[in-house]
Amino acid sequence: MSLPISPEKIAHVIIRARKFDADVPGSGQGRELRAFIAGLNEDEQAALTAVMWIGRETYEPEEIDEAIETAKAEASAPTEDYLMGIPMLADYLEDGLNALGITLDEAQEDFDRSV
Repeated sequence: MSLPISPEKIAHVIIRARKFDADVPGSGQGRELRAFIAGLNEDEQAALTAVMWIGRETYEPEEIDEAIETAKAEASAPTEDYLMGIPMLADYLEDGLNALGITLDEAQEDFDRSV
């Protein structure tokens, strides 16, 4: 299984989502998170949604391909609107990464090196 989105990008969304959840409204965190998700291509957005679903236990880790296809097929609203409306988005994404055998620390280290 190869994810069509890098763990680094998922780590970036997790970090931004945590800042957004903890932040003061109007500070720009939500705008930055929304813009980042909107800037991902269709495959990356579907994979991000699938990882969240795995973290939420809607799908099992071995069903990642099916989850990605379902995310593409059922996308009726902009992905950034859908994901930002999910309470505990950051936790679900982190749980999804863990279920796929990727730790947030590893993904974050790779992200920090790429910046």
